[in-house]
Amino acid sequence: QVQLVESGGGLVQAGGSLRLSCAASGLTFSTYAMGWFRQAPGKEREFVAAITRSGGSTYYANSVKGRFTISRDNAKNTVYLQMNSLKPEDTAVYYCAARFSRYGSTWYTRPTEYEYWGQGTQVTVSS
Repeated sequence: QVQLVESGGGLVQAGGSLRLSCAASGLTFSTYAMGWFRQAPGKEREFVAAITRSGGSTYYANSVKGRFTISRDNAKNTVYLQMNSLKPEDTAVYYCAARFSRYGSTWYTRPTEYEYWGQGTQVTVSS
């Protein structure tokens, strides 16, 4: 079965960096567009970043643009989220998600567009 396993979360001071990883199994990774979402307590899940199945195109939420970078390694079946200049408002559980993509140039930003989800990893940024 399909599994997405996030790792790399933790506690960091404001201004610091973290790198999240999401290892995928049970699917042909190179045919799936990938995304990162986050959910803070009492808030809805929100889009963070997305990448096409080839990695050739990316898209970011305005709140993280210029600070976060999404990338993927199709040989390792892994998608990454490099997070720099972290702020307390970045504190949330971060989830990766996968969606089969027939066309290589497509990324997706809505949670309902994704088929598979990881269990999440906590990121806490202290002020």
